Amino acid sequence: MWDSLYTGVIQGDVKLIARAISLVENEQEGYIAFLEQLPQRAVPVLGITGPPGAGKSTLTDALIGMAVQQGKKVAVICIDPSSPFHFGALLGDRIRLNQWYLDDHVFIRSLASRGAMGGLNPKIIEITDLLKAAPFDLIIVETVGVGQSEVEIAGLAEVTVVVLVPEAGDEVQTMKAGLMEVADIFVVNKSDRPGATIFLKNLQQMLAPAFSGTSRLPLIVPTVAHEMKGVAELYAGLSRKIEEAHSNERKGWLLAEKAYQLLQKKRMQGIDRRRLKDAIEAGIRSGRFNLYQFVREHEK
Repeated sequence: MWDSLYTGVIQGDVKLIARAISLVENEQEGYIAFLEQLPQRAVPVLGITGPPGAGKSTLTDALIGMAVQQGKKVAVICIDPSSPFHFGALLGDRIRLNQWYLDDHVFIRSLASRGAMGGLNPKIIEITDLLKAAPFDLIIVETVGVGQSEVEIAGLAEVTVVVLVPEAGDEVQTMKAGLMEVADIFVVNKSDRPGATIFLKNLQQMLAPAFSGTSRLPLIVPTVAHEMKGVAELYAGLSRKIEEAHSNERKGWLLAEKAYQLLQKKRMQGIDRRRLKDAIEAGIRSGRFNLYQFVREHEK
């Protein structure tokens, strides 16, 4: 089975790529050996994150169009939030991307976050590495846009785009420390709204002191994605950032972060949320449940 999947992934057979992703996501026996055999091509991974409603999907759709116009093959991973009870996706709506589903140049896969705290699928590192072995020229990962996903995506992507809207002033103040570290490009989408000019100015003033004397000042690009305004400028900026990423000192940190997450997951093997829930419910019914005692017992 894995041999045929290996050949299919290398040749770009979308059905076999999709099957391989499912088997890796569900930890089918032999998946680690399969991943170890895959060649690692230097395919850039673009992370797109930001708060819900900022227009990430519309922007992703526009960027796909720009890449396809240049004859590139694009793989898109869309991470949807999932139910905390059954871990299935809550938002399967990829309506804005539906024009690409039958396009030979585009592969789209929607994944549930499966309760992962950072808003990324637990197997996202393995899945992106699988896609790097296929004949794609660009991989785009669009996150849920909650909590730490704005920061965690930087451990996965060579270039990170944070999408904001003019009304996000207080939100930026809350998460600015992490964003300053990870964002390569800030996109102020829906920049035709009132207050956009002031927001852009404030964002520039906030970033300038942190990057004075360095060459890593993030780009700030205003867009109106649904009208394609500013998208060409954004795509040009992305291309420059991708070139810079190949010689960037952050590359070592990016790989170290991937290794850390993989080692962490390895040590967490055998711990299943559903089994924990069942055990907790049994303890509650017995009337003798204590969370800290429960955790200590399950550390062994």
